[in-house]
Amino acid sequence: MVSSRFVFFLSSIFIFTFQAVLAQTCHYDSGKYAANSTYEANLNHLLFSLYPNTEIDYGFYNSSYGQNPDKVYAIALCRGDLNPGICRACLNDARSRFKPVCPNQKEAIQWWSEYECMLRYSNRSIFGVVETDPVLEMPNGINVSDKYQFYDDVRTLLERLQKQAAAGGLLRKFAVGNAMAPNSRTIYGLVQCTPDLSELDCNYCLFWAIQRMPQKSGDKEGGRVITPSCNIRFEIYLFYDSAAASTAPPVSVSPPPPLTNTNTTKGTLMIIIVVPTVAFVVLIIISFCVYFRVRRRPREKLETVEHDEIRSVESLQFDFDTIKVATDNFSEANKLGQGGFGAVYKGRLSDGQIIAIKRLSKNSGQGDLEFKNEVLLVAKLQHRNLVRLLGFCLERNERLLIYEFMPNTSLDHFLFDPVKRARLDWKMRYKIIGGIARGILYLHEDSRLRIIHRDLKASNILLDAEMNPKISDFGMAKLFLLDQTHESTNRIVGTYGYMAPEYVNYGQFSPKSDVFSFGILLLEIVSGQRNNCFRNEENVGYLLEYAWASWKEGNALNIVDPTVRPGSTTEVMRWIHIGLLCVQKNVADRPTMASVVLMLNSYSITLPAPSKPAFLKHSIHSDMPSQGIIEPSERPQGNSIQASANLVSISELYPR
Repeated sequence: MVSSRFVFFLSSIFIFTFQAVLAQTCHYDSGKYAANSTYEANLNHLLFSLYPNTEIDYGFYNSSYGQNPDKVYAIALCRGDLNPGICRACLNDARSRFKPVCPNQKEAIQWWSEYECMLRYSNRSIFGVVETDPVLEMPNGINVSDKYQFYDDVRTLLERLQKQAAAGGLLRKFAVGNAMAPNSRTIYGLVQCTPDLSELDCNYCLFWAIQRMPQKSGDKEGGRVITPSCNIRFEIYLFYDSAAASTAPPVSVSPPPPLTNTNTTKGTLMIIIVVPTVAFVVLIIISFCVYFRVRRRPREKLETVEHDEIRSVESLQFDFDTIKVATDNFSEANKLGQGGFGAVYKGRLSDGQIIAIKRLSKNSGQGDLEFKNEVLLVAKLQHRNLVRLLGFCLERNERLLIYEFMPNTSLDHFLFDPVKRARLDWKMRYKIIGGIARGILYLHEDSRLRIIHRDLKASNILLDAEMNPKISDFGMAKLFLLDQTHESTNRIVGTYGYMAPEYVNYGQFSPKSDVFSFGILLLEIVSGQRNNCFRNEENVGYLLEYAWASWKEGNALNIVDPTVRPGSTTEVMRWIHIGLLCVQKNVADRPTMASVVLMLNSYSITLPAPSKPAFLKHSIHSDMPSQGIIEPSERPQGNSIQASANLVSISELYPR
């Protein structure tokens, strides 16, 4: 006979698992309403009168019903190529699932029937509000061999469709299309927003979704990203009705009549009955197996997790003798640069691969465990605009970090050199600006970990053989929780001139701190001069002060690098404008990196007027950027810190 303890355990496992299933479809929870309450009555009325029972409609419906605090808001959206009958059947299915799957929740969302329709309701207004959370990311198909070219083609297609959809009307913001891919394949794409969004908000939502795609679908033949406000999809086969999708909605339609409760089709009824039954049986079987596995071998499971974590670290570890040979015993000929925390060397492995080695000084103050944690953190960051960590070495009191080698060193060696900066034409500068912005956006929003870099500057932007920018040096980076907005510290780290004022003065940092640093960096790229030593004719000053004064006088182009002829003064003015928006004194006024990338890529977006920036005056006027760790008693009071003369920037790695 089964013991009561086992029955209780099994029931608990089932309830927990069922709630996990709910979390995949009922993503919101703003509290629960009472049975037979006014809210429930308003919800029932709204869900059964939201969308019309007519032959002609365009698959988007939004309405509200009731009075506060029991007012209910709802939105329904079908894929733009669905005919009205299929759309209504899909929404009816979604509606019928709310009560059994999301009992008594005041806010919920359903994506249903292969995600061809979405139905959501809330006790707050959700009309015209762009929301990207929760998000579903679903890759499908086999891996593609030429994933970089394939993904570039997918991205180009979706970005083209993004503009078409965002420009849609009040009834439909939807676009489909196709493009050729490598190996004579055709890529089909679909993008859609809820039509209540503005063109700007739709653009942002679709841009955000396209940026999410590489994480899981970047090397697949197909994939989807679905949010409450927009969705995208691509495949190598035609998955939409091209004829229906091309039908344009009329300018206006009459208000939809109320919909009476229709009977569920037999097919829908079978799904409703069979699917939960099968799921219930499967959950019981899984719960039974989990119970005995956990009971019999809990220690083994723990040891396996620990072993996997250790193995993950050890797989990145290089032998010290290997690095010693690769660098010819760390010879001066292979030395790329020297900084306050160690040296950087060029090395060649036995298989011919060229690498860059950071040899941290022995007084860095970091323990072995913290050093390995740092390695794991950086190794998990994978993006085309981040320098890739290949491994590490922790041996003989040595701490070495091994990175991919960047043949063109760092941005500052081109940008601030009177001769070399002429190689950076405006097309290349725009490419560098965009790459840096996308890399920061990945750190802030799109990586599995939320990272605040805290030391963005020209010397930490490395350039590969094609002059593609890659952000480096995560020794000062800080890991944030996904919902964390800011943090304070008494240990100020970074570089004068690039650090946000709230960080220097109060130790407060956030993603907007990196935005400030990016704004300074953008203005440096435009001017070709260092932020702390800007020269205009015989005047020497601070770049940000001069840029703001020139902007207020209507002469912003005065800061533009005279050694390179601008391709478009309008384009360069827009860069300066974005840079000034990023360095505003008020943290809340600065844009997010997602907004920055959108502003850089879409010239149809009107930029707000910038407010006065934060001026950080100091006495550094050397030819090299200053860098270091500033303790609270050493915060800037007109004094400089020791300069760093590194080709590849080196920062201290310390425990977090």
